[in-house]
Amino acid sequence: MAKSFAQWGNDLYTGRRSYAVVPKIRIWLAVAVGVIMVCSVLLVAPGLKLGMEFVGGTEFRVVGTSSTEQAPALDAVRGALGADSSPTVTSMGGGGVRVQVGKLTGDQTQAVKTALAQAYEVPTTDVSNQSVSASWGSDVSGKALRGSIIFLVLVAAAMTLYFRNWAMAVSAITALLHDLIVTVGVYAAVGFEVTPATLIGFLTVLGYSMYDTVVVFDKVRENTDGVLDQSQYTYGEAANLAVNQTMVRSINTSVVALLPVAAILFIGWALLGPSSLQDISLALFVGMAAGTYSSIFLATPLEVALRNRQPKIAQHTERVLAKRAALLAAGGDAGVGMAALSGIGALRAGEHRGHDAQPRRKPRAGR
Repeated sequence: MAKSFAQWGNDLYTGRRSYAVVPKIRIWLAVAVGVIMVCSVLLVAPGLKLGMEFVGGTEFRVVGTSSTEQAPALDAVRGALGADSSPTVTSMGGGGVRVQVGKLTGDQTQAVKTALAQAYEVPTTDVSNQSVSASWGSDVSGKALRGSIIFLVLVAAAMTLYFRNWAMAVSAITALLHDLIVTVGVYAAVGFEVTPATLIGFLTVLGYSMYDTVVVFDKVRENTDGVLDQSQYTYGEAANLAVNQTMVRSINTSVVALLPVAAILFIGWALLGPSSLQDISLALFVGMAAGTYSSIFLATPLEVALRNRQPKIAQHTERVLAKRAALLAAGGDAGVGMAALSGIGALRAGEHRGHDAQPRRKPRAGR
């Protein structure tokens, strides 16, 4: 199995096997637009569930008990504040519960604290409480938004200078926004609370998605260097080869990155119960998966579509296709373009083998 997977990856790199990713841009764009529309609806209904750090309130933690049952906490809070109160109760890993309610007065806080201690049969010293103002969460989210905007501007400028290609910068930013919208939409659908850890997860997705896209674009630049000086293959075909060559690397990197995150998200949830780790792990899991998809199926096809609108690239593509049509009409081989791409892939594969591709010297005979 491992050998066949390695052979598959080698065939993709050398061009002996190829998937038409770039030519199917309309399909990928339709999928992306559909997913974004669904996620946009989810942001309205049911919408994001903001944590206490963003709406303000009081949090109680019962830590001196091994019980993680939520019913006693609900009954205790409603008994102390009234049946109309709507507390949020979650189980904590290792035992205990966490209760979040709205802003309370000093007397109400003491009443809830006493009720929780009685409900779980622990002393009041084992029930801690803290109050958080909504202004704190607003300040954190505002700084995160400003940081994200600055990050996007700097990345767009850096990519334009590095690749000398504004289309790559636009495509990378578009793919990144797609990943963020998908992550936030799934977060709204699942109903997890948005906490500061969630914002950290969202910001981490920015870096991971951009890194994966830049690796693919670097290969695109390598394959398309001097593409206008020949007439055997088009810019889009060379870019499609780059996507195929980096596909195995993207899959392997994503699997390695997703495994520990999945362990925290699913196994940690089953064994330890809800915690702040689940907040960040869900954002990372969805964002990494979306980033892998966008770097392969969205960023490069969109970049090629933008480049094909440039006069030089469009004229070169027409010239290559016209030459193939003439060869086909004359009974020649119109597949010469793919043969040339296979030659490029084989050459690159030989370059990456390094010293292993060179013949070894025979050892000297002993005296």
